[in-house]
Amino acid sequence: MPYTIPNNSCVGCDNCRPQCPTGAIKLENNEYWIDPSLCNNCEGYYAEPQCVVACPTHSPIPMQAKRGRCKVDIRDATSSDLFANGRSNPFASAIVIWEACNVLSQRTSLPWEIDEYGKVCYRRQVNQGRGAIAFHITKPSNGSELATELGIIDTLDIRATCIHLIFAAHATALDQPWKQEFTVDDRQIEKYLGLEKRKDLSKTAKLALMKNLVLQTCSLITSINWPQQGRVKGFSVEGSRLWHLVDLQHHFQEDDLGCKYLIGLTFKVRAGVWAQYFLNKQGCKERSTFYQYGSLPKSLLTTVMSIWQQHEGAARLMVWLLFKTKMGKEQRITVPTLLRVAYGEEKVNLACRQREERKRLLRTFENDLEILNHYGMKPMFDPVTYPPAIQPLWAKLVNLPEDPDDALDFWIKDATGKTRLTDAGPRGKWNMLMNARILSFTLPPEWDQQTSESEKKQRSPKNRTKSKTTAGYLLGEQILQARKNLNLSQRELAKLAGKSQSWIRDLENGRLKAKLEDQAVLRKVLGIA
Repeated sequence: MPYTIPNNSCVGCDNCRPQCPTGAIKLENNEYWIDPSLCNNCEGYYAEPQCVVACPTHSPIPMQAKRGRCKVDIRDATSSDLFANGRSNPFASAIVIWEACNVLSQRTSLPWEIDEYGKVCYRRQVNQGRGAIAFHITKPSNGSELATELGIIDTLDIRATCIHLIFAAHATALDQPWKQEFTVDDRQIEKYLGLEKRKDLSKTAKLALMKNLVLQTCSLITSINWPQQGRVKGFSVEGSRLWHLVDLQHHFQEDDLGCKYLIGLTFKVRAGVWAQYFLNKQGCKERSTFYQYGSLPKSLLTTVMSIWQQHEGAARLMVWLLFKTKMGKEQRITVPTLLRVAYGEEKVNLACRQREERKRLLRTFENDLEILNHYGMKPMFDPVTYPPAIQPLWAKLVNLPEDPDDALDFWIKDATGKTRLTDAGPRGKWNMLMNARILSFTLPPEWDQQTSESEKKQRSPKNRTKSKTTAGYLLGEQILQARKNLNLSQRELAKLAGKSQSWIRDLENGRLKAKLEDQAVLRKVLGIA
């Protein structure tokens, strides 16, 4: 239980503040208060709290849970609430946002290393190896100093991913998010994350959690080396904060003893330099930068907050698929890819070597797929590489009749057959799964809303009229059909054409028109006369 300082009995000697090993004791407006998110009773440092030892009047006392309602305090105006329609909100979906989500959700599963400067670093290549993106983390004790020990990765919380996505949604409401700030307070975050339903958490516990998650989100430092892509020239970003925590305001309520109770938080945040290149409306119109956004479903935030402990693998997959499904409905995601995202490369390699680990990981994976299916992200198994024989039992029972008599007939037929639904998996099931793939994930309505609206625009009469007037022009539908006939993925076609996957995707969706020389290359690769 954290401590608090009754200011009515405090003599203001300031002996306690330097002695606090966690820096929890603060001085604001000549009054002392102890940050409950930092105070741990000096556990791991001293045998007893040093604030009590150093105080000549022994003023610090254990903080009791605040009773009654919090007074309505005067605060600065916040940015407009997200999710005005109650379902979804636009959010920045650039590669830097996606990779930051992976950093916060997958954490130790990623290949972290110590770079040439002795700092903890995660790197990965982008654009078929022509570019790169890297992340560093600042120390909690010193927000301007980069971490040097890999142990800091263990302190990251997967729930910080939700705060990161909330910030990405607020940034899309600004014209120049790398210059403009947005303001969000604890009441908004509590509503977005569904914490108002958590009656088991006190107000102090909720505020401590929110503050910790925001600080983790703002501790990421990114470096980007982006190659030229079309008319957009290459650029580099070195050591820029992903999110700048411009100001953190604490709101208090004081009792009769002068103890200050923390009852609210307000965060002022500004996006880093990355937004100038990936979330720039004016630059996108001039074809000099990008403006990449998607649709963030509110249900994703509340679901991750509710399942992160029991089903962390499913939570990781949800966040990853939020970006992956944005690239197209038919992704043909391989099972090894899903396993690495959900559990990390090390666990997958260990399962390949040890039978017991393999059985345990397989059970966990099938349970996590069931969780995804329960929340509306229904996997479509490839009938060739992922046949019913190796599919999880819950997937086989999807077509079980609801009528009791029909269900009885179903199980009688199943029992008299050569194979039964409840039979154990075939020998070599793990090796078969290593070559299996999922064709796509059927998304919940609030996830697929933006896609359906874009499809309506493509099918509008105006667009049909335009397509008729472009005689001899290579249409996106032609490219898509020819690619499927050749059983090529977008990435494979992009490599053959010497382009990026996003360029192929935009062509097929009708967002871009290929130049004559590019059309010639595509016709040759796809065999279109």
